[in-house]
Amino acid sequence: MDSEPALIESVRRALNLLDAVGEADRPLSAKILARRAGLAQPTAYHLLRTLVHEGYLGKVDGQGYVLGERVAALAGRLGSRAGRTGRFRPILRELHDTLNAAAYVAVLDDGEITVIDIVDSPAAPRADLWVGFHEAAHATALGKAVLSALDGQARSAYLADQDPPDLTPRTVTDRRVLLRELAAVGDYALDREEYALGTACIAIAVPSSSLVAAVAVFVPSHQAQRIVGHSEIVRRAALLVAYADAV
Repeated sequence: MDSEPALIESVRRALNLLDAVGEADRPLSAKILARRAGLAQPTAYHLLRTLVHEGYLGKVDGQGYVLGERVAALAGRLGSRAGRTGRFRPILRELHDTLNAAAYVAVLDDGEITVIDIVDSPAAPRADLWVGFHEAAHATALGKAVLSALDGQARSAYLADQDPPDLTPRTVTDRRVLLRELAAVGDYALDREEYALGTACIAIAVPSSSLVAAVAVFVPSHQAQRIVGHSEIVRRAALLVAYADAV
């Protein structure tokens, strides 16, 4: 039988308090919140003070506690990401169906390259992302396409914070070589077994002044030439992503 995961009890208690505040339709006192969360009052007071200090709760004098600005900001970011993903999904679906390949979109968000949506199928499965894109941008077409959209100073700053891992015999890890390759990215970025043996990926940066992103398709390495030959289809998808983000 699997053992229970190690949990941090204070975090669970704080989250229970947040749930209790979020479920209420009015400000609630510490005493009521302690009861609803099943906590001793001293524990509840300590956690409530911390949550107020960090901005996750607010305190209305004489009335009680309400959700804070950081919760609203987090909800807004999640809603924005969900809305963006919803706008991009039909584009990726068409790309997947046209090329019979797993289709991706990745963005540069707060200094990290993040895959925000993937459309795949049993016949065209996604890559096994055994190393995150933030750590492996140098070895992926998506990462290289995103970085190629930055200016030279921003690329250098990004790579300066990285220790590029050597993922396959084809992976380039020398920063100077990487910077030269990124500066030379033309119509598309290509990964031929740099991230994982037996795989290939072509990616094109999204032509946008407000969004640093790229669209890509992933296939087994023996199909690399096929997707390179259809790079204009990937380019069209990247253009559609730019239009969708601007709406």
